[in-house]
Amino acid sequence: MERQVFNPYLPAGEYIPDAEPYVFGDRVYIYGSHDRFGAPMFCVNDYVCWSAPVDDLSNWRYEGVIYRKNQDPKNRLGLRLLFAPDVAIGPDGRYYLYYAFDFMGLMGVAVADSPAGPYEFHGHVHYTDGTVWGRRKGDSFPFDPGVLVDDDNRVYLYSGFYTPVPAIATGFRSLGFDGGYVLELEPDMVTIRTPEKLLFPKSGPDSFAGHEFFEASSMRKWDGKYYFVYSSRLNHELCYAVSDSPTSGFRYGGTLVSIGDVGLPGHDDETHATNYTGNTHGGMLRIGDDFYTFYHRQTNRSSYARQACAERLDAMFDEASGEWRFAQAEVTSCGLNGGPLRGQGRYEARIACNLWSKDGAGRYDGANPAKRLAAHPYFTQDERDTKAEVGPIEAHQYVGNMRDGAVAGFKYFDFDDSRPLTGIAATVRAHHGRGEASGAFVISVDPAGLSVVATVPITVNATDGWQTFRAEPASLPIGINAHSCPLYFRYAGSGSIDFLNFELMTR
Repeated sequence: MERQVFNPYLPAGEYIPDAEPYVFGDRVYIYGSHDRFGAPMFCVNDYVCWSAPVDDLSNWRYEGVIYRKNQDPKNRLGLRLLFAPDVAIGPDGRYYLYYAFDFMGLMGVAVADSPAGPYEFHGHVHYTDGTVWGRRKGDSFPFDPGVLVDDDNRVYLYSGFYTPVPAIATGFRSLGFDGGYVLELEPDMVTIRTPEKLLFPKSGPDSFAGHEFFEASSMRKWDGKYYFVYSSRLNHELCYAVSDSPTSGFRYGGTLVSIGDVGLPGHDDETHATNYTGNTHGGMLRIGDDFYTFYHRQTNRSSYARQACAERLDAMFDEASGEWRFAQAEVTSCGLNGGPLRGQGRYEARIACNLWSKDGAGRYDGANPAKRLAAHPYFTQDERDTKAEVGPIEAHQYVGNMRDGAVAGFKYFDFDDSRPLTGIAATVRAHHGRGEASGAFVISVDPAGLSVVATVPITVNATDGWQTFRAEPASLPIGINAHSCPLYFRYAGSGSIDFLNFELMTR
């Protein structure tokens, strides 16, 4: 790997939620929806694509806009929003992009000759008589497509949404919201071949109790088994199920990731979340026998500015069942890095994987999150967003509004014994450049702040701008695993600060 890679793994000014990762040729491509920082709704930008070499997941390349909202003839004015997409190679060797327009209740398909497009409108998923799926009484609600072209070239489309949508949004059609559905398509990738089937009920004896289907269908096939990834009704987690068939018999496998680490030891529910929660969506990637889960995190005290993250999965192949099994991944700052970050150098505060206030974290979905969580820290930026055509902006993203007791946590670092830690510096300012703040960053290797590494004094006021403060000496407590060490920055003091970056200094 040429350089280190962090979470989020794309540039600070890019907001790609719902990312589906695929290996095409010698590159990994991600396809997601496209949020705009500061927007009042999900997914207001056109689709873009990013890719990286299979052997270097630190080197992501912007492929540009691959499909625009107004390319679909039912959206010439571009008023409808492009929600989470999926991509598959059709029997003809071309690349097919599936998408749903916000809550309209129909599904479009676009096609291209290469993974990064550009994609051209292909049609709307429809019955053999031409009726568009989602326009017959009794149809399920087309939403969050997941597509699988099987080894025999049979094409399966997965879809579904938990929460009924007001009829006015779907043209007053009576549609089904009973869970996750599957239907088979013809080789043309757009005509329905078999009736839809409820595969993942959202309630009842055949649902996955405690982790029932909510949205975000995603399908993979490995070693003869089918792996279905979805977002559960808990909303902050991605789960998976396994089957011998693409259309029946799925068994619940477990949680892949929770954006608040809910479900891991010590985090039984959202009151013990390590980060701010809301929806998440993504897929799985396999490179050799290395597996990854891709997901997104929430920022800006909003559900509408989400960023792409990924974690390597602890995978085990069960010989008896012939299945891969996955343990729940912890959210980290090092994600795709292949191991801990170097315990030296400068790091942006935006790569914090844990964030909470003195009262814990909270949920961003729901009414008035910015007002409800006004005393909480959050990821944000000062720059305005741009249109997708010019690429992501050079944003200076940071952790804003850290008040007394707020914590930003970073996992993990590898501290080389031959280069001991001699100091830690932090760059901060008064929140939004207003008011004053006086106190310290108490930096520890445990979330409770008991094993202190260093204390960095901080005093800032409205006229200072970004200021860098340093503490020395700094040393790791005896007994700490220096090769996989977390760092927690807890602000203790008055006022409110913004946290831009920190530097780990070594001899």
